[in-house]
Amino acid sequence: QVQLVESGGGLVQPGGSLTLSCAASGFTLDYYAVGWFRQAPGKEREGVACHSSADDRIYYGDSVKDRFTISRDKANHTVALQMDSLSAEDTAVYYCVTGGFTRCGSRWATSDYRYWGQGTQVTVSS
Repeated sequence: QVQLVESGGGLVQPGGSLTLSCAASGFTLDYYAVGWFRQAPGKEREGVACHSSADDRIYYGDSVKDRFTISRDKANHTVALQMDSLSAEDTAVYYCVTGGFTRCGSRWATSDYRYWGQGTQVTVSS
């Protein structure tokens, strides 16, 4: 059974940093493109970042460029999302996703990704 599990969410002050981690069971993340989406209250799900396994290309959503970093830990078969300079606008549930393909390309639609984690809450507040 394919499962994705996120961890690392929590409460952080504005300007602070947080790192999320995504692990998988039932398959190995190393072979597939892995992305992060988020959903803020009352808003649609938004693509945040994606890492292609085929060529290590990385893609970021406009709202997080230069603040968030997606990376792979191949030793532990996990994917991390480091988030810096956080603001209240980053408050959301963050989801790890994968779709069985190796290149992210322009895949920012939720329907592109077949597998979703349960989500982890990130709250930015003083």
